[in-house]
Amino acid sequence: MTARVLAGDIDINNEETTVNAQVLRGHPSTSGDDFQLNVTTLFRHTVRTHGEQEIVYRTADGGWDRYTFNDCMERVEAQATLLQEIGVTPGDVVGVLDWNSKRHFELYWAVPATGAALLQMNLRLSPPDLGYVVEHSGATVVLVDESLLSVAESIVDLAPNVRKWVVMSDRSGADVDTTLPAPIFLEDRLADVQPAFDWPMIDETSTYSACYTTGTTGRPKGVFYSHRSVYLHALTFANLMGMSNSDTAMVITPMFHGLSWGLPQAAVYVGAKVVIPGRYQAADTSVLVDAMIDEHVTVANGAPAIYQPMLDLIRGRDEKPDFSSLRMLSGATEPPLSLMRGLYEESGAEVIHGYGATETTALISVNRLKDSLARTLSEEEQWDLKRCQGLPLPGLDIRVVDEAGNELPHDGTSVGEIWVRGPGIATGYFGMDDAVAAGNFTDGYWRTGDIGKMLPNGYLKLTDRLKDVIKSGGEWISSIDMENAITAHPDVVEAAVVAVDDPKWQERPAALVVLRPGSLATPDDLLEELRGKFAEWQFPDAIHFVASLPRTSVGKLDKKRIRAQFGSD
Repeated sequence: MTARVLAGDIDINNEETTVNAQVLRGHPSTSGDDFQLNVTTLFRHTVRTHGEQEIVYRTADGGWDRYTFNDCMERVEAQATLLQEIGVTPGDVVGVLDWNSKRHFELYWAVPATGAALLQMNLRLSPPDLGYVVEHSGATVVLVDESLLSVAESIVDLAPNVRKWVVMSDRSGADVDTTLPAPIFLEDRLADVQPAFDWPMIDETSTYSACYTTGTTGRPKGVFYSHRSVYLHALTFANLMGMSNSDTAMVITPMFHGLSWGLPQAAVYVGAKVVIPGRYQAADTSVLVDAMIDEHVTVANGAPAIYQPMLDLIRGRDEKPDFSSLRMLSGATEPPLSLMRGLYEESGAEVIHGYGATETTALISVNRLKDSLARTLSEEEQWDLKRCQGLPLPGLDIRVVDEAGNELPHDGTSVGEIWVRGPGIATGYFGMDDAVAAGNFTDGYWRTGDIGKMLPNGYLKLTDRLKDVIKSGGEWISSIDMENAITAHPDVVEAAVVAVDDPKWQERPAALVVLRPGSLATPDDLLEELRGKFAEWQFPDAIHFVASLPRTSVGKLDKKRIRAQFGSD
C-alpha cells in the first residue's frame, strides 16, 4: 500500500510496503522549508559560533589533551578532502572501527560532509557478524584505529567489496605492522592535505549514519539514520536534558553504536564542552570519575553496568565529589532505584533513565519529573516514579496493544506491547523486505517487542521484553521489576530473572544473582527483599548465585543465553 497525501502520493520506504497515513495540506507558507536540516550544517554553525569551545580527549597513552572546535574543524575538513581524494563519493558507505576517540568524533562530521554514510562498526561483534555488517551495508572504505587492526584483519576476506583500508595511528605508517591490503595511513596523508573543503548542502533525507542491531538471534539488521532524524533528535535531546553552551558533556556510551545515543550531536548543537574518554574498561572507573571531577562534567551518558562501579568507587572515597550539577543519562537496561538513590545521596548526581533502541535514532522517552508532579508527589512517590521509562519524546506516537493488535487505554493498568512511530523511527530494515512480514513493523509503527503500560500522567513503564515475559498460571510477572527489587539488597551487584518451564504453571521465575565479594547473603535474605513488593506466589522458585551474568555486545543482559542454561529457550 502507498501512503496518501492529499496533495499527492509519497512512498516513505521507497518500497511497495509503506505507511497508511493521510497528511492534510493547508495554505502554502512563505517559509524556507526547502532549506535542509542536515547534521553538517549543525556542526558548521557551532564552529562558527562557539569555535573557542574546548574538546578534551584521552590520548592513546592514557593521558589527556585538548583542542578547540576551530582546531577540530581544520581536521574535519582535511579528512573530508582526503576521503574524496581516495574515491569516496555521495551515497557511499564508510565504516569506522574505533573507540570513543578524538578521531572518531571528527569522523562523525567528516564522513557525512562528503555525502557518504558513516557506518558504525560494533567492535564487540564476532568476526562473522562484523564482516556481514560491512558487506551487507555496502561499505567500500573502512577506517580503523591501530589498536583494532587485528579485528579489521579478521574480516578482510568477509568484506571483499572494501576497496580502501585506512589506518588511524599517532605513529608513522612505516612503524605500523598490518596485513591489511594496501593500507592508507591517515595522519601521514593528512600532513599533505590542505584543510579547505567546499561544504555541499546535503539532502536531509540522505543517510547520515548507519547502525546494525545486535540481537541474540539472526543476523544483525541495518538501520540507516537520515540527516533530518539525527538533527531533530539532537534538538530534542538537548531540550529534554536542559543542555546549553555552559555544559560539559562526557561521551561514555560507545560511539560505535546507536549514535552514542545522540549525546555528541546534542552537545555540538548547543556548543557544549565535550569530553571524550577514549578506550576504557570497567576497571577504569576511577579514570572516568576523576575526569568528571577535573573537567566539571554536567552531562554524561552510560548504563548501570558502568554507573554501579562509579557508585561503588565514590562510596569508598573519603572525599565525595560534588556532582550536584551532573545529569547522567542511563540506558541499556532500567537502572535500579538503589543505584539512582545511591548516586544522588553520595554525590548529588541525577540519574535520568532513557529508553530507546537502534531503530529509534536513540531515544523514545526520557524520565524527567514534570513540574505538576513535583508539586503534588511526596519524595518517596517521586523516587518511585523514576522507575518508569519516562515521558515520550515530543512528536512520537506511542501505542500499547494487545495480542490482536488492538490499542489499549493509557490507564496505568492495561499491559501490552509498545508500538512507536514518528520522526526518526525506522519503518523498515535496510535490504530486508521480509522485516514487515516478520512482524517488526505494522502501519508505520515499529513494534518494540517490549511489554509495558502508559500511566494516566503520561509516563511509560515497561514490565518486560515480549520474549522474556514470565507467564505463570495465566498471570504475568515482571522480570524487570523483580530484578530491580533484588538489586536493592545491599549485597547484590546485579540480577537477572528468567522463565523456567513448569508442568503445572507453564512457567515460573528463576533468579540469577551476582553478590558482592565476601557476601554471606542467602536465598532467603533475597526473598525477604521481595516481601511486600511482590505476592508470594510470584517469588522465584530458585535463586542461583553466579560469578557474572552474560551480556550482549551493547551491555544488555543476554537473556537467551541465560534461559538456555537455567530456564527454557
